[in-house]
Amino acid sequence: MAARTATVTRNTLETQISVELNLDGTGASDFDTGIPFLEHMLDQVARHGMVDLKIHAKGDLHIDDHHTVEDIGITLGQAIAKAVGDKKGINRYGHAYVPLDEALSRAVIDFSGRPGLEMHVDFTRGQVGNFDVDLFFEFFQGFVNHAQVTLHLDNLRGVNSHHQAETIFKAFGRALRMALTADARMGDTTPSTKGVL
Repeated sequence: MAARTATVTRNTLETQISVELNLDGTGASDFDTGIPFLEHMLDQVARHGMVDLKIHAKGDLHIDDHHTVEDIGITLGQAIAKAVGDKKGINRYGHAYVPLDEALSRAVIDFSGRPGLEMHVDFTRGQVGNFDVDLFFEFFQGFVNHAQVTLHLDNLRGVNSHHQAETIFKAFGRALRMALTADARMGDTTPSTKGVL
């Protein structure tokens, strides 16, 4: 299998983002975004998705975190789409349930070529530290639009909002890993009756 790597940069008047990834990595990560809690969540994706992930971002954080978080999601989605290529031989679908103490979340992903997000997370608090949890929706919406995937995220239970968020990102990483794993029985065929994704 060819190396599944990508480097993508996105520069706007609001943000400058660079993402480097290796879908067949060891979970190594390197983040410099100015948003510590988001970096903690992205580390879960790298470690549990077994993706080597480097994200550096400069954004208008003096306004708020919104543009930076959304644009990181967009750029990560672009990098995933570039690295996965024609999707031949992958599982296509992935799912995971992840607990953390009282919290339990589920992620289900389909590399369908069609962007769609169903995110059902009733956070018990509006912020974790200084981070506005509403921005997680913006992150995942940007991601699915540019990775061209369908993604369902559900927090099934939880009291601690940090735990709720962490289980969502861990489950997302695990589901990503499953979907992107090569299935030897598929060979180089596309996992779709359409013959293309």
